[in-house]
Formats: sequence, structure tokens, C-alpha cells
Amino acid sequence: MSATHISIFGLGYVGAVSLACLARDGHSMIGVDVDTAKLDLIRGGNTPVVEEGMVDLMARVVASGRVEVTTDVDEAVRKSDISLICVGTPSAANGSQDQSAMLRLASDLGRALRGKSAEHTFVFRSTLVPGTVEDVLRPIIERESGKTEGRHFHVCFQPEFLREGSSIRDYDHPPFTIVGVNADAPRERLRRLFGHLPCEFIATSIRAAEMLKYCCNNFHALKITFANETARLAAALGVDPFEVMSLLCKDRQLNISTAYLKPGFAFGGSCLPKDLRATMHLAKRHDVELPMLSAILSSNRVHAEHAIGKVLASGKRRIGMIGLSFKPGTDDLRESPLVYLAEQLIGKGLSLLVYDPEVHLSQLLGANRRFIEQHIPHIGSLLRNDLAEVIAASDLLVLGISGGEVQKAVASLGRPDQIVLDLVNIGAGAYRSTVEGLCW
Repeated sequence: MSATHISIFGLGYVGAVSLACLARDGHSMIGVDVDTAKLDLIRGGNTPVVEEGMVDLMARVVASGRVEVTTDVDEAVRKSDISLICVGTPSAANGSQDQSAMLRLASDLGRALRGKSAEHTFVFRSTLVPGTVEDVLRPIIERESGKTEGRHFHVCFQPEFLREGSSIRDYDHPPFTIVGVNADAPRERLRRLFGHLPCEFIATSIRAAEMLKYCCNNFHALKITFANETARLAAALGVDPFEVMSLLCKDRQLNISTAYLKPGFAFGGSCLPKDLRATMHLAKRHDVELPMLSAILSSNRVHAEHAIGKVLASGKRRIGMIGLSFKPGTDDLRESPLVYLAEQLIGKGLSLLVYDPEVHLSQLLGANRRFIEQHIPHIGSLLRNDLAEVIAASDLLVLGISGGEVQKAVASLGRPDQIVLDLVNIGAGAYRSTVEGLCW
């Protein structure tokens, strides 16, 4: 791997560890920070952050002559080909992201770039609200430099996944390397820097990379909270929470896997809603507060309401629903979000027809039949056995199931004046109708 001249702005945990590791890998580094105390520590071969392994590593890379530090932004940009921006983006008092330091630095970087003839790559590594790099920072750099992104410089976003206390190990063994880029040149520059790491190197859009960082952190917070809420309830019931969570994690097909982690419609069925309600009742009986678990059903209802809102906003009055059961390939209508959607649309005065290849009223038995008789006895007059009839009679189709035959019929029989509200992410296809995703 050939050496690259790299500047790093912001020498906190991420910046200092990245500087030391990149210098260790043979690159020429120049660190920039407004805190001169940090710079003095690094000049002396000391670490500005308390982190396992950093004392020896920083001493070694400074002694190698591959590390220098400065407060001069112009000098750092002039002497490097790539800049990694790692300045802090803390919370403001109202919970928003405080980008003041980032905005000031973007102006400084643009002014520094004005006097440089060579192409430069700016890689933002600080956690940033999606859209910040392209909509906020890029225009500032262009304005201050008088240059154009994509011709004279490039902006990228590369989320970091370093945990305090194990950041050097995390740097050397990341779960993946994600780079948000708009062009091939910066992607390949970053591949030269990080492509040797033992993980998959993935290039994506800048916005997706920005969003991923939030998604990962929120998911970590969610998992910690789930384990802790489980522990509080388990303790109240005299159950060992460590044993329960250990057993939960042994299921790699559903629990610790990609299962249920694709955007789609609301959940339903005979298990999840009733078991959540039972869990909450149990917690109340034992005076245990479970705020996160108690919010799941409300959030699920909001997701269903989002679909109802999209149908109403379309202005269409003749609605065709394709799918009614809570899960494709079954005839189970109990607590199906599609049934809830149908009831709400009828209640709003819309004309509705329904097609589901698995739902035949004359064949329903047991709990399924009782559910229909008690909750939706009028559904029989809305069901049709002919998908073509439902498509022809509708101005908007709610697509609640996928599958080759359904998609083929929607593609071949749909009309240009028709809207398809896609709840299942059918993907690209030759559809004559206008396809709108629920959240995509």
C-alpha cells in the first residue's frame, strides 16, 4: 500500500486513533485541532485520549517522523491529498445537532482550498444529520473556495464504528467499511486507505452512509434497552435474565439475524400483538415500567395510519386491496393490519374491493371464522375471486402481498391513471401504473 498524505481535523477519540493507526500503516499524517494542549501532547509522543494501546502506538508513530500537528488549516490542506474531518457534533439544548464547529471548519476548508491547484478529497467522519454533507457543507466549501465539487474537489462521508475502550481493535477489525461517495475517484482513494482491512468494503450514497450511522447507534440503544427491560420484568417474576437473554441469542435464524429487519407494513397476527399486550399487563401487575415495549403497539398503529394517510391524500375513491391476511401464504385474518386498513378505508366512505388468493370465506374455520363473524362480518361482500376484476374497478391499488402472479397481473392490467400503493417493496418493474412505496 503506497503512502498517502492525510490531514485529520479534530483530535478527539476518532481523530487521534485514526491518526495513529494510519501513521502506523505507513501514511504521512498531519493532525489539526484548535486545542493546543492536544497538539503539544502529540508532539511529545503522548496521547490526548485515554485508550488501550494508544500510549505505545502514539509514541511509536511520532518517533517514526510520519506525524506532525498544527492549528493552521491552510497548511494542512496544502500538504495533504485527503482530509478526514472528525470534529465534534454534540447535542444542542433542544436536542438538535450542534454543527457550529463543523460549519466554521467547512468555511476554513473552503478558503484553504482556494489557493490549491491539486484536487482534494474531504471525508467527513463526524456523525452528521442525513443531507448535511451535500446540502450544507458542500455549498459552503464551494462558496469559500470558488471551486466546484466533482471537478476540483470531492466530498464523502465515512461513518466510524469505534467504541471507546476498544477503538484500536475496532479500527483494525471493523464490521464493514462504508463509504458514501459521488464519484469513482474518491471511492478508490478510500479503498487504498481502508481496503486492506478484514471486512467488506461497501460504497453507497452519501445520504445512506449518513443515515446508517444513526441507524446503527439507535439499534444499539434499542438492544441495550430491550435487554434491560427484559431484566426488570424477569427479576420481578423470579427469572434469571441472563439465562433468558443467553437463550434468546442462540436463535440465529430469527432473533440474531436479518429477519424482520426489512422495511414493510405493520405487523399483526395471532402472536405478536397479544403477547405484547400480555407482557404489558404482567408488568403492570408487578409495578414494572417498560416504556420501550409499551410503545411498540402504538408505533405499529402509527405505521398503519401512515398507509391510510397516503390513500386519503391521493384523492382516489375506488380502492382495490390485494391481500388481506396478516402474512402472505396464510388465511389468518386475526389482527391483520390489512384488515384494519380495510376497516378504516370503509369508515372513511371509500369504495373498496378486496382480493386475497388464500382467503375464501366458505373454507374458514375456528378462530379465523369467529374473528370474521365478530369483527368484519361485512367483508364477504367486498371479497372477489378475480384479481383482474379488482384491478379494473379500482383507481388506487393497495398492494399488501407480493409474488410473481400478482406482480405480473398488476404490471399487465394496471392503467396509467392508476396508483399502486406498495406495502411490500415489489421493486422495479414495467408498471404502467404509478407505483408509490409506503416509506420508499
